[in-house]
Amino acid sequence: MAEYERPEDHVKDYILRFSLDRCALGSQGYNRVLLQLFGFMGHGKSSLINSCKYVLGDGDYKARAKTSRSHGGVTVNRKAYRLTRTITIVDNRGYSRFNAFETGEIYAQLGNFVPLNEKVEWTNDFETMISRLEDSEMDPNFTDLTVPIFVYSVKKGLNDGEKRETKEFIENCRLMTGVYPIVVLTHKMSGDYTKAENDFKLMGVEQIIKLENYTKRDHHKTKERHKELLKFLYCTLEDVKFQMRYPKNPRRERIERKKFLIKFLHDRDMKERKEKDRRRLDRQGYMRVNSTGLLNVIYK
Repeated sequence: MAEYERPEDHVKDYILRFSLDRCALGSQGYNRVLLQLFGFMGHGKSSLINSCKYVLGDGDYKARAKTSRSHGGVTVNRKAYRLTRTITIVDNRGYSRFNAFETGEIYAQLGNFVPLNEKVEWTNDFETMISRLEDSEMDPNFTDLTVPIFVYSVKKGLNDGEKRETKEFIENCRLMTGVYPIVVLTHKMSGDYTKAENDFKLMGVEQIIKLENYTKRDHHKTKERHKELLKFLYCTLEDVKFQMRYPKNPRRERIERKKFLIKFLHDRDMKERKEKDRRRLDRQGYMRVNSTGLLNVIYK
C-alpha cells in the first residue's frame, strides 16, 4: 500500500520527520527542500500554502499567505514559509502570461537567484537582469534542493497559445532543475479537471495532483481534503528521495542554472532587438511608400 494511502496520521508523521540525511547518499550538501510554487496570478498558490500549514499543524486555520478571491493575485514578494525543519514552501510572484516582460524574472526565481522575502520587480532589461545575477553571487545559496510546483486552477482553461507557453515553461523547469515540475490542479470541483489533467499529460508532466484547498471561508476539516494535501506533500518528498539516489553537486548545479538563465536572457534580448529592428524597418518602408505616393500626386 502506498504511503499516502495509509492512515493520514502516518503520512503526516512521515512528512514531519523527513530528513535529507536519511536519503540513499545522505544530504550531499543540501540542508533544505525548497518547494517552489509557480503559476498564473490568482490560481491558488497562497491558498495551497495555507492549506499545507493547516494539515501539518494541530491548531486553527490561519491565512498566513495572502490570497485573492478573484484571479487577480496579490503576491508580489517571493515569500517563504517553513513547513518542517527540512521543508520550506515558497510563494513566488505569479504572472499574467509568459511574455518577455516576465519570463526572465520567473526563471530567476526558479533558479533561486532572487532573495527570499523580497519584492519581485518585473523587468525586460538584459543589463539589469545580468547585474542582479552578479549581485546574487555576493551571498550564493548552494544548499536548497528545489522542487518546482506548477499550480493551475481548473476554473480557467488553457488556450492554444497558453498551452505552448506553459509547455515551454515546464520543459525549461526540467532543464534548470533536472526534474519535471509537479502540477497541482486547484479548484477541482469548479471546473473540468479531467481536461486540464490531459492537457498537462500531453506536455510531458509525470505527476499531477488534483485537490481542493482550504480557505478562510471554508476550512471545515474533511478526510478527503486532508488526504489530497498530504498526498501532494508526500509525492514531492518521494521525488526528492528518487533524485537523491544519484550523486549531486549543489555548487555545480547552481552554476548550470546560472548558465541556463544567462543564455535564456541573452536569446530573449536578441529576439527582442530583432523584433524592434523589424518594426523600425517596416515603419521606414511604409513612410517611403507613402512619400513616393504623395510626390506622384503632387507632380501628376
